[in-house]
Amino acid sequence: MFRFAYPFFLWGLCLLPVFVALFWLRMRWKRRAIERFGDPVLVDRLMPDRSIGRVRLKFIMMCFAFVLLVVGLSDPQIGSRYEEVKRQGIDLILALDVSNSMLAEDIKPSRLERSKQAILRLLDKLGDDRIGIVVFAGDAFLQLPFTNDYAAARMFLSGVSNESIQAQGTAIGTAIDLGVKALPKGGVRSKAIVVISDGENHEDDAIEAAKNAREKNVLVYTLGIGSEQGAPVPVIEESGSKGYRRDENGNPVISAMNPAMLSDVARAGGGKFVQASNSDVGLETLVEEISSLQKTEMGNKAFTDYEDRFQYFLGFALLILIIELLTSERKNKRLLRLNPLNRKEEQV
Repeated sequence: MFRFAYPFFLWGLCLLPVFVALFWLRMRWKRRAIERFGDPVLVDRLMPDRSIGRVRLKFIMMCFAFVLLVVGLSDPQIGSRYEEVKRQGIDLILALDVSNSMLAEDIKPSRLERSKQAILRLLDKLGDDRIGIVVFAGDAFLQLPFTNDYAAARMFLSGVSNESIQAQGTAIGTAIDLGVKALPKGGVRSKAIVVISDGENHEDDAIEAAKNAREKNVLVYTLGIGSEQGAPVPVIEESGSKGYRRDENGNPVISAMNPAMLSDVARAGGGKFVQASNSDVGLETLVEEISSLQKTEMGNKAFTDYEDRFQYFLGFALLILIIELLTSERKNKRLLRLNPLNRKEEQV
């Protein structure tokens, strides 16, 4: 296994094209200066020791030494011990509701934004768990396949909005079914689905989906986002101003969180329901509940010890710099004497 201990130093290689461009401009300037001085052929005769090839060779050596220096500073390492590492973890699906009702602002700044904040906090609490993200509205979509790269999860989460799913609605059951399919097979009581929604389910039988998940040893938890009093659903008018969604009678559509339905889903899925509020998202309780799951040991073979190799690169860089320093930009007079053409010119 090969890796760099300090890979950010490799950005220094971006300077190499700059050095090449500067060298080309310098050689071009010198060539034009000679052309202004006189005939290039005559100038070459007046400066027989001048060697463009040696100048280029010294520059190539400097570039090669620079590359070795940058790689050396990045500290290349080679894995020297390969063994099986035991670690604890659960497989977790985060199912996020992105329907229009999640734009309601009874939970500031909005239900959807507060849900994304809740997921970020959940990621901070997880350890060696693998996660996947499902977004759903009238349909469900696997936004992030299973990974233990929480940085990637944060990146995928930043692109989630109410436009992530075109079909509007709240298909919690479909999201649960998709989460079960996305979970890896095997293991006992080490898998969970967290549904983050306001509970306005109009599309399918979420309770039946939660029961099916429980039969497959997948626990279903629910995090309710919103208030029971509800709030109007904001929309952007054609004029660009903010308005609210209205029914056929012109009255604002009020979206209320449905705790009873979410509780029933969590109960059917063998999990727990937690209701968020402006002052307390209730995530700590949910995290503790998930952490109490029976965690399975995931055995992975990995390199546990690495040996540094930077000294070889820095040593070669120093050697090349010494050779470059000892290399003259002028032609070697001894080699010129061995050239038969130069001997004839001297006799003439």
